[in-house]
Amino acid sequence: MSSQSTRTRDARPALSAATRTLLVCGALAGPVFVGTVAAQVLTRDGFDLRRHPISLLTLGAQGWIQVAAFIVAGLLSLAYAVGLRRVLRAGPAGTWAPLLVSVFGLGLALGGMFRPDPALNFPPGAPAGNADPMSWHGTLHAVAAPLAFSALVLACFVVVRRAVVLGQPGWAAYSATTGVLALVLVAWPGQEGLSVRLAVAVTIAFSWTTALALGLLTSE
Repeated sequence: MSSQSTRTRDARPALSAATRTLLVCGALAGPVFVGTVAAQVLTRDGFDLRRHPISLLTLGAQGWIQVAAFIVAGLLSLAYAVGLRRVLRAGPAGTWAPLLVSVFGLGLALGGMFRPDPALNFPPGAPAGNADPMSWHGTLHAVAAPLAFSALVLACFVVVRRAVVLGQPGWAAYSATTGVLALVLVAWPGQEGLSVRLAVAVTIAFSWTTALALGLLTSE
């Protein structure tokens, strides 16, 4: 670690209990969301991750579980954004990282509040194809999810700049790799394997938010 980053860290006051709690919210958002998705993928009748995007888990009799995961992870991420603002406001990324994470949290919450349309035979009995035309709530879900993901990817690149300024090459490389890999997985041409790629991209992105929160909690 460079002397510049050491001075920056040492000059920062100890985190208050409230700030630590907000950062813990950020550390928990990913495990809550990814863990709930994993459990549902393994147990929901008729759900096949090779064909079905994870958003479809919000549908059906057990859909409330995934709805709750979206909303809870969104609220935890919004709290995390407040914690980021408190910790980063005096340095690089102090404005844009919290703002982008708050957009991410809002997009997650909206993604749970507005469900997609039944499609691809899920839940059982749903049409074999995609809804045409889409319902109003399906349209809002289709906007909220990409908005959340795009904001988080941009946050990765904002943190790259912060890490470079503070002389933290490991964090710069990790954040850049996360952003690039997530983009490649989502933007890769063709629909084959898209649902799996989306699930992997979400897991990678959430792992980064958790790692960043834990890093800030332990870098006093």
